[in-house]
Amino acid sequence: MEETRTEVLIVGGGLGGVAAALTAARLGRTVVLTEPTDWLGGQLTAQAVPPDEHPWIEGPAAPPGYAELRRRVRDYYRRNYPLRHADDPLLDPGLGVVSRMCHEPRVSAAVLEEMLAPWRSAGTVRVLTRHRPVAVHAGGDRIEAVTLQDLDTGAELTVSASYTVDATELGDLLELGGIEHVIGAEGRDTTGEPHAPDTADPLDQQAISWCFALEHRPGEDHVVDRPAAYEEWKNRTAPFWPGSQLSWTDVVPITLKQRTWRLMDADREAGEHFDLFQFRRIRAREQFAEGAYDTDLTVVNWPQIDYWERPILGVPEADAEAALLATRELSLSFLHWMQTEAPRPDGGTGYPGLRLRPDVTGTSDGLAKTPYIRESRRIQAEFTVLEQHVGVEARPPGSGSEIFHDSVGLGSYRIDLHPSTAGRTYVDIEAYPFQIPLGALIPVRVDNLLPANKNIGTTHITNGCYRLHPVEWAIGEAVGALAAYCLDHDLPPRKVRSDQQELADYQRLLSQNLGIGLTWPEEVRTHRHT
Repeated sequence: MEETRTEVLIVGGGLGGVAAALTAARLGRTVVLTEPTDWLGGQLTAQAVPPDEHPWIEGPAAPPGYAELRRRVRDYYRRNYPLRHADDPLLDPGLGVVSRMCHEPRVSAAVLEEMLAPWRSAGTVRVLTRHRPVAVHAGGDRIEAVTLQDLDTGAELTVSASYTVDATELGDLLELGGIEHVIGAEGRDTTGEPHAPDTADPLDQQAISWCFALEHRPGEDHVVDRPAAYEEWKNRTAPFWPGSQLSWTDVVPITLKQRTWRLMDADREAGEHFDLFQFRRIRAREQFAEGAYDTDLTVVNWPQIDYWERPILGVPEADAEAALLATRELSLSFLHWMQTEAPRPDGGTGYPGLRLRPDVTGTSDGLAKTPYIRESRRIQAEFTVLEQHVGVEARPPGSGSEIFHDSVGLGSYRIDLHPSTAGRTYVDIEAYPFQIPLGALIPVRVDNLLPANKNIGTTHITNGCYRLHPVEWAIGEAVGALAAYCLDHDLPPRKVRSDQQELADYQRLLSQNLGIGLTWPEEVRTHRHT
């Protein structure tokens, strides 16, 4: 077995992992960054999810590295694409609904490689794609090393490090290392959260989705093979869902009222503001030179492909694999239904011209490289963010979010929970713009393991607003800086938090050296994110 050593080992190459690697490298530390797929970027790339962002993302509240990523994405389009308005400072290639900058996932993947390129060339950052963790080696309250398996050759590499960062999508190192963690939903009887279930249920986990990229070519036939589970999905119902998932009808997450979608702009009726195709559209023809493209591109991450039948955490591996396979079957079943049986406004059925775009997702089948994971294992942290800290209904009227003395970054999003494996419907409620507390990044016991994804000290409820793209990046920046600071001062992270002077010095590193915002303006902190 090959062995190597680094100062900071980051397992998981999503946005948090990349942010942690860049930040630690900029602060003079050597890094090994690993990723099980061949694309860095996690939810933005391998999971093919356009960025979910907040209204202030174009301003100074954005994490500095994330702002650089967004600038570089726009510049990539300006350099390489035939744009109609290349000088638009707020260029939005897709004109989607969910973000001010919907774009193709492979563009983000290329930009992240650009951002890492100088550090890789210098040997400061070593990137190992197609590697997954298979063992964690611990001694007392420290992680000594992690063994990784090359998914192409089967060879194993053990990496020892002063600090290990779990930036995996499911908190893999927490399970492998026996590190205290939580899965599923906490109970209202322990957290007091108004929207938590009465008692804890580890198997109450948010739906996952297997996204895919589509274009529409009228008059052509691109119908995929009928999935084996197609009839099963056509007939599958849930108490909170208005009929089959293979339908244009679902519920509004906020009000839970029934609604019926239109697929495309041409299908819309008067008064309807947008259609499903526009929802997560990543290329709008009108943004490019006339004749450059004859179709729009969209990513299907729509309510109809949410898989809530079975959990993937806290169950035998075979059950988790079966759930992932069923998630793929659901996505392909919905696509086949759209192509063959979906009602059209003209009275006909099916859109056979809907065409998968495997080149957009970087796969052979057109589905994303990995499923979109909304919830992972979460550390038992020194401090846990509750609904009472950020939720509008759970806070005193007009008070804004809780002010954390140990803030290490900012974020904002609604508390957005998709239907769960326990049969619960959407929980989609207002949240104030919030801070990321350092205490939520520090495990209760282990001294040199830090989380940098959806595995921080939140609850099932507050995960719903801390799991989005810019927040994950902000967490990664804080963690990369924390590892570097602790190495510079020979201190464990919990000492940085508990010592007033050390905490002030670390926060000064974040705010003054790295340009990371730690506090919201009062008019924003008290803003209701509707």
